[in-house]
Amino acid sequence: MGYLIVLEKTETGFSAYSPDVPGCVATGRTEEETEARMKEAIEFHIDGLKREGLTVPLPSTKSAYVDIAA
Repeated sequence: MGYLIVLEKTETGFSAYSPDVPGCVATGRTEEETEARMKEAIEFHIDGLKREGLTVPLPSTKSAYVDIAA
């Protein structure tokens, strides 16, 4: 499954979260490091949900860019 993650620039690197996996976040010095850590965090989170017999959230969030004349 593909989960949307949002990467945001911070003062010290990057942070990420997934709208479809509330409470699951990651940070890193680079975009690549943050993305890899977020992948691990989502996998860990989903594994924990399965072990507890809880529902795994399905990916449902979409993203799009809109062009704005500045």
